[in-house]
Amino acid sequence: MRQFAFIIFLFSQIFPNQLILEKIPVNFRKPIYLVSPEKQSDTLFVVEQFGSIKTIIRGQQELDLLDIRDRVHQPHMPGDERGLLGMALHPDFTNNGKFYVNYVNKDDITIISSFKLTKNKFKANSDNEKIILSIKQPYANHNGGQLAFDKNNYLYIGVGDGGYAGDPKFHSQNNQTLFGTILRIDVNSNNPYDIPVDNPYYLKKDLRKEIFCYGLRNPWRFSFDKKNGDLYIADVGQNNWEEVNYIRIDEAAGSNFGWNLKEGSYCYYPKTDCNSENLIDPVFEYPNNANYIKTLIGWNQHNVKGCSITGGYVYRGNKNPEVYGEYFFGDYCTGNVWSFQIQNKIAVNYKEWDLIGVDDDFYLSSFGEDGLGDLYLINHKGSIYKIVDIN
Repeated sequence: MRQFAFIIFLFSQIFPNQLILEKIPVNFRKPIYLVSPEKQSDTLFVVEQFGSIKTIIRGQQELDLLDIRDRVHQPHMPGDERGLLGMALHPDFTNNGKFYVNYVNKDDITIISSFKLTKNKFKANSDNEKIILSIKQPYANHNGGQLAFDKNNYLYIGVGDGGYAGDPKFHSQNNQTLFGTILRIDVNSNNPYDIPVDNPYYLKKDLRKEIFCYGLRNPWRFSFDKKNGDLYIADVGQNNWEEVNYIRIDEAAGSNFGWNLKEGSYCYYPKTDCNSENLIDPVFEYPNNANYIKTLIGWNQHNVKGCSITGGYVYRGNKNPEVYGEYFFGDYCTGNVWSFQIQNKIAVNYKEWDLIGVDDDFYLSSFGEDGLGDLYLINHKGSIYKIVDIN
């Protein structure tokens, strides 16, 4: 894995690739995500960590879709991982107006809840919140945040290991807890939700039936390939390695991605001779060699790859067929963006991208995808860029 990573990094420096970006002419406060209604590109919903969701129509800001700052933890300190962290539109959003959010409230409880648009408006009543799931966080970090629906209209929820460092409570290998997992629930049946009968622990009395897969440290962003439903998970590393996990969706239930027995493909606990049986190694990893504190205070760091992975999407749009099927991801600390393709469960065709059009300090908090499959880069400093061309 180390030799493979060195070769592809060297190759990308010899043959640079360029993403041509266009900045959305709106300033945001700590933006961390972007979604769009199906088959639309002129209507965007931008999630701000402080607790608001902005509506952007044809590049112009409209009324807020949602404002729940009164209950969301306010991330005033640099690097605070709490706040409003994720959003997903119901698969039938254009008809029922439902959407779902993932946030840490002022009591340090992760809340998964739903809202509904008021009639004929892109605006939700913040008083009409339906809480679906709540998880008390033991520490301030590693809260996960991603929400996504699959082709069966099940809702998936990314949950970190609960925080601090090294998973001191050994959550990620303990399926009696929801921490360190991706959950799968059915929000279209009973109130507040049902458990799909094919969840791996549905018939296990002492295990959490909501768990779909586990062994994760902080799955900040994961996504499904729109073509085949396969699952890509970018899991933030501890000290040495950032990783991308890939698994076919028909093989994903009950899969164990190794934390904290392993960090990436390397033993973590114990440091040597860890038990790797039935663990899934990442398809790609890169060194965690940027200093996070230096990143937060704005110090430039040269010749480093990153320190906090940001997962993206498999490109399935129509405008740039030359990258069709490539998975895009990057790093918060350096703003680097990369891509690869999966062939026979192996990452190939690796590329490192130059970003053309960025005019401010760049901290890649997330990717976004609109209803036509076009991709966006979210800058935590307050700007959003659309990928409009590729060289």
